[in-house]
Amino acid sequence: MEASVVRLVQSSFRKAAGLGEQVAVIFYRELFEIDPSLRPMFKGPMREQGKKLLATLAFVIQNLHAPDKVVGPAQDLGRKHVSYGVKARHYTLVGNALLRTLAKGLGDDFTPEVRAAWVSAYKLLADVMREAAYGSNWRQAA
Repeated sequence: MEASVVRLVQSSFRKAAGLGEQVAVIFYRELFEIDPSLRPMFKGPMREQGKKLLATLAFVIQNLHAPDKVVGPAQDLGRKHVSYGVKARHYTLVGNALLRTLAKGLGDDFTPEVRAAWVSAYKLLADVMREAAYGSNWRQAA
């Protein structure tokens, strides 16, 4: 991943993270607005789910410059998500919810360049997770 993309994602995440747990609240609101049928997939307190989401995002974003640190855990997470009923197509919905969350959280700082950087980073992560979960033909699993 290009250094400029990494810098944009990391700096914008720091700004968004300033909203604290509200980031997760916005994200799940956006996700369930996009597809309400996903709500039953989330068991347990949403606050705990939100903490996991933020911790995972922080880990991935902190290590974007070192993909070797991210790939293994991302593959494990992709395989684990299969047991929750996650389908390949859900990654697109999650990506859209993430972009909507960032747009709301960053406001005017969510420039086209920042958006493009996030799309690039998320696509890379989602593709690694989908391939681990569904194999190299994951597009057919969508």
